Amino acid sequence: MRVTLPDRPGSLGSVATAMGGVGGDINAVEIVEKGEGVVVDDFIVDLPPGQLPESLVSACQGLEGVRVEWIARYPEGGGLQSDLEALERMTADPTHAAETLVSLCPVVFRSHWAVLVQTGGDGPEMTFSTTLAPDITPELAERFAPFDVTHRLDLESGWSPGWGDCTLVVTPITQDRVIAIGRLGGPAFLDSEVARLNHLAALVK
Repeated sequence: MRVTLPDRPGSLGSVATAMGGVGGDINAVEIVEKGEGVVVDDFIVDLPPGQLPESLVSACQGLEGVRVEWIARYPEGGGLQSDLEALERMTADPTHAAETLVSLCPVVFRSHWAVLVQTGGDGPEMTFSTTLAPDITPELAERFAPFDVTHRLDLESGWSPGWGDCTLVVTPITQDRVIAIGRLGGPAFLDSEVARLNHLAALVK
C-alpha cells in the first residue's frame, strides 16, 4: 500500500503501530518520494486470514496528516526489487535487456502490467509483455504516442476490451522501441518513478 505521511520523526513509527494494531505484519518499506514536508512510502504488509485490507486503510487514515493513496494485492513472497537488482539482471543478458526490464516493471514500479512496443516499420506492434498485460493491438498501441519522449497517459475505462481505466508511463528505450507500464485504476506515477524508469530505459542498448 502507498501512504503519504508527514516528513517528521515518529510518523513512520505511528503508521507501523497503527498497522500492527489491526494485525498487519510489515514485510518491507520503501521511500518512493520526499518533498514539501511529506514523504511517500510503499509498504508490503501481510494480514491474518479473514482480515480485510480496509482495516489497514482505516487504521492509517485515522492518523493526523496520513493518507492512503493506493492499496493492491502483491504476489506472496515477491519482495521488493531495487533498481540495482534490475540493472544486474539486464546487464547479465544485454541482448534481452529490454525484455528483462519489461518483465521486472510490475515488481520494481508496482505496476499491474508492462509491454514492449516496436515503433518502426508499418506501425507500432507489441513484441513482449508481462502475463497480466492487455492485448495491445497496433491500433491501441497508436494511443501510446508520441514515442520519442517520456510521458504519462490516462486511458478511459473500456480502452481495451474488458479493461477499466489505466494510468501509464511511456518511455523510449531505443530509436524504435518503447516501454509502457500501466496501473489499473491508478495511482498516477510519481515524478521520481518516471525518472527511475527513464534511467533504467536509457541503459538498454
